[in-house]
This record gives sequence, structure tokens and C-alpha cells, in this order.
Amino acid sequence: MFESPNDLIILLVVIAVLFFGSSKIPELFRSLGRAMGEFKKGRMEAEMEMQQMMLSQEQKKGENIEELEKRIAELQKQLEELKQTKKA
Repeated sequence: MFESPNDLIILLVVIAVLFFGSSKIPELFRSLGRAMGEFKKGRMEAEMEMQQMMLSQEQKKGENIEELEKRIAELQKQLEELKQTKKA
């Protein structure tokens, strides 16, 4: 029935004219455009928030690794001190 996307668009425009009248069509498409813009904006904000969350998780992992490395260094120092006290 619909061989191309243009056929579907034409059908939708005809239906819109029948239901809303020709004077309401610009308002309808304007509000549709605004809704699409808001949807895109919301999607972009959600993607940015997800990226920030992932970045903060990676930073926390990096901080944990740094903390562990510091703790290991401290333990190695303590071990060396114990070895030296045993020798003395």
C-alpha cells in the first residue's frame, strides 16, 4: 500500500487537514517541532549525565587504586622497619 515514505507523509498531511483544518496545521507542526527539540535536549542531557557518572566512577576507581598503592607503600616501609629492628 505504501511503497515509499512519501506516500505515508502525504496520507498523514491529508488526515491532519481533515481533522484539524488548514489553519491549525502550522501550530501542530510548530508544537511537534518543539516537542522533538525538547526530546533531543533531554536525550543529550541524559547522555551527558551518564558520561559524568561513568567518569566519576572511573575516577573513584583510580582514587581507590591510588589509596591502595599508598597503603602498600606504607606497609612495605613498616616491613622494612621490622626487618631492620630484627637485625639489630
